[in-house]
Amino acid sequence: MEILLAEDNPGDVKLTRKALAEGKLANNLHVVGDGVEAMAYLRGEGEYEGRPRPDLVLLDLNMPRKDGRAVLEEIKCDEDLKRIPVVVLTSSEAEEDVAKSYELHANAYLTKPIDFDGFLEIVGSLEEFWLEVVKLPPE
Repeated sequence: MEILLAEDNPGDVKLTRKALAEGKLANNLHVVGDGVEAMAYLRGEGEYEGRPRPDLVLLDLNMPRKDGRAVLEEIKCDEDLKRIPVVVLTSSEAEEDVAKSYELHANAYLTKPIDFDGFLEIVGSLEEFWLEVVKLPPE
């Protein structure tokens, strides 16, 4: 399973890596630090040419250069990318962020817990659901 994590917080990247490493399945986690890099990765542009296409995108909303809302909208409006499941994984609990994310066709919205065990549990549940339960669309 190829997973793209679009996250600018190094601590959250580290926690996500650890949580996925403790999971049941082997995953390749690719990390980008902002929305511009996320779109370049998804489109295979520049340094990301030849990269593996992600099976799942974990997307933070609050990133520099291009925020997650803009990235989500671009993904879901792009014929080549729109079938890739996008899970918003963010610290925002704001109702308007939840509503806007689903309006932009996010596949799920998860709020990051502030404690380590909670974070491991959320990522573990996410991994189990998206990697074991759900049948993902072909590329």
